[in-house]
Amino acid sequence: MATTHKFEDLSVWQEARQLVVAIYAVSKTRAFNQDFGLRDQIRRAAVSTMSNIAEGFERGTRKEFVQFLNIAKGSNGEVRSQLFVALDQKYIGEKEFSALSEAAVLLSRRLSAFIRYLDEFAGNSRVRKPARRLSGNLQPSTGNLQP
Repeated sequence: MATTHKFEDLSVWQEARQLVVAIYAVSKTRAFNQDFGLRDQIRRAAVSTMSNIAEGFERGTRKEFVQFLNIAKGSNGEVRSQLFVALDQKYIGEKEFSALSEAAVLLSRRLSAFIRYLDEFAGNSRVRKPARRLSGNLQPSTGNLQP
C-alpha cells in the first residue's frame, strides 16, 4: 500500500473538492440561488463528501477510514439525487446536469474501488502513522518550528 501522509494527496478527495467547486458555481445562478433549501442542501452534501474523506483519513485507522468513505459515498449519492431536482426545476440545463452527474457517478465508483482496496489490504490496521505527541507544555520538543 502506498503511503499517503495527508488527505489532500488522495485523488478521491481532490475529485470531491472539484465537485464542490462545480456545485457552488452552478448553484450561484439566480433561480437556483433563490431556492435556499435546495441550494444549501446540495452544497452541504457536496462539502460532506469531501469532509468525510478527510475526517476518515485523519482518524488514522483503516476501519474508521472505510466507515467515513462509506458516509462520503452516501453524501455523494445525495448530491446526484439533488441534481435531478435542480434539473426538474430547470435551475440547470441538460448539459450541466450531465456533466455534474457524470462527475458524481465517477467519484462514487472511485470511492467504491478505494473502499474495496482498503477492505482487501492485509497490512497494518493504520492508514497513516500517528502524529508525534508534543510535550505537556504544547511546545514542539525540537524547538525548530516557527509560530
